[in-house]
Amino acid sequence: MNNFKPNVVIFRCNFCSPIGAEHAMASKLKDNSRLKLIGITCTGRIDPTFVLDAFAKGADGVLIAGCSPGDCHYISGNYKAGRNVMLLKKTLSQLGIESERLRAEWLATSETPKFLSSLNEFVNEVIKLGPLTAS
Repeated sequence: MNNFKPNVVIFRCNFCSPIGAEHAMASKLKDNSRLKLIGITCTGRIDPTFVLDAFAKGADGVLIAGCSPGDCHYISGNYKAGRNVMLLKKTLSQLGIESERLRAEWLATSETPKFLSSLNEFVNEVIKLGPLTAS
């Protein structure tokens, strides 16, 4: 498992995700994971089936990066996303998938270091969990 490089899908809000995060992410994390970044208009627009589909198609972890509470361009999209994440964690557990494989982070555009730190921490957690295997 030493060489395990997790597949991590990142759904990120186009409005609040840190500017330049993609470039910083590519340079800092490319060696220990395979990242797929999906830009979206709002985390509230993420249908829960998108997350389940990501796991079904080989993701070892899914990170949702959205606006800080109260800063959503669509007013309450991040609150909706937060509720969906709680429900998805329960659903994942019922499917035999560790709920720690799904994480939500709420950020401002200026928080690139926090984004990278959170992403590093998440990738390390997924590495500890190991590859997601169908049960």
